[in-house]
Amino acid sequence: MVPYVLIWGGGDLASGVALRLHRAGIRVLVVERDQPLAVRRSVSFCQAVYDGDIRIEDVTGRLVVTPSEMMNFWGAGEIPVLVDPDLDILKDHPALALVDARMRKKQDRLDLTLAEMVIGLGPGFTVGENCHAAVETNRGHFLGRVYWEGSPEADTGIPGKVQAYAAERVLHAPADGVVRNLVNIGDLVEAGQPVLSVMDQAVGSPFNGVVRGLIHDGVTVRKGMKVGDVDPRPEPFRCWYVSEKSLAIGGGVLEALLTWYKIRSHLWEG
Repeated sequence: MVPYVLIWGGGDLASGVALRLHRAGIRVLVVERDQPLAVRRSVSFCQAVYDGDIRIEDVTGRLVVTPSEMMNFWGAGEIPVLVDPDLDILKDHPALALVDARMRKKQDRLDLTLAEMVIGLGPGFTVGENCHAAVETNRGHFLGRVYWEGSPEADTGIPGKVQAYAAERVLHAPADGVVRNLVNIGDLVEAGQPVLSVMDQAVGSPFNGVVRGLIHDGVTVRKGMKVGDVDPRPEPFRCWYVSEKSLAIGGGVLEALLTWYKIRSHLWEG
């Protein structure tokens, strides 16, 4: 098996990492659950689980059924996406490095022998305990910084501010149940306009803006889960580009990989 980097999770931040590593010529595999919960689906490679493929900027992510397909997709310049939440692939196809990009935001046990290098994104990681290196995901002065000791900043629970809005721009499920989307990502909406519903309970837009994110239609959610994202700027083009935050985090992961010689010297083999 040729060397590759496994990215555990396929949401928007994970996809920024995948895109940045892919553009540097590194083979990456995105691993997801069978029903991904990403909200910014237009820039999340996990959307391939639902649609079979997804084009993000100039790169295609494509769902693979078996690991044997990965080589063909890498050869075609694409990013393979595999449903394998328990990482069974590592038994027969060990990864050179593993990036835990699930953004669970809580301390999680993680076996440091899963790969030669384990990199954790954001809160919940402590170097030496559940990762070899961690990357800061909070906006601010340290965004994208690599930690070789200690932990990234704790989760603030507050989304980054866009114009005058922060927590207000995130939509949450009003109840347990199945999501029904009433608009599409990229649509312009007005304050109060229904964006989606859960168990016939509508969730309206908090202000005039653009629907930047919507969880996949038909997904079962729990009350309080993040299910949508509205941007006050009337500029739909932002929905189709990976954010500066995602790219900064991807740059941190790339730096971490290139810092370890035993990783750097094998990244482009095969």
